[in-house]
Amino acid sequence: MGIGPRLRYTLVRTLQRVRTTRRNALEIYVDADACPVKDEVVRVADRHRLVVHMVSNSYMRLPERDTVRRVVVGGDADEADDWIAERIGPGDIAITADIPLADRCLKAGAAVLGHNGKPFTDAGIGSALAMRDLMGHLRETGEIRGGGPSFAKRDRSRFLEALERMIQAERKRALLSRPKPPRPTAKGG
Repeated sequence: MGIGPRLRYTLVRTLQRVRTTRRNALEIYVDADACPVKDEVVRVADRHRLVVHMVSNSYMRLPERDTVRRVVVGGDADEADDWIAERIGPGDIAITADIPLADRCLKAGAAVLGHNGKPFTDAGIGSALAMRDLMGHLRETGEIRGGGPSFAKRDRSRFLEALERMIQAERKRALLSRPKPPRPTAKGG
């Protein structure tokens, strides 16, 4: 005696949900120490039910959610970067303004988004590293003073749009790279 169509449907849907939950490898890693968009990341991640790792060198107040993981590393300047770079992989997203960390994440196969909503790409990371080094040299010699422009409301809006697009693109990429199930064979008789 077989199972009825309703029970079969329920079992199949439950199995699909379990597989989807397990297969949902997309996680967001935030270099959180000086990140001005932590709340925005949590809000978007909640909507998509994604895990967010907020990595910092000191304790910070974060929303209490099952999907938000607070990671406090030691006081070394690069320890948060190392923690992220060691764990991030293809299909994940890093949020950082740290260009060397962005480079490490890209090399690990992850997508990377700056706090201002501009993505880091394989094609542009070399130029970004060179510009960072040049600007550091100019600051050291006193040719320029101060940092970059302040964070504006339009940057927050651009960030939200860019994060949403990046999540959709990573999910689509994951679906397209997933192997197709085998086709059923015709029963001969």
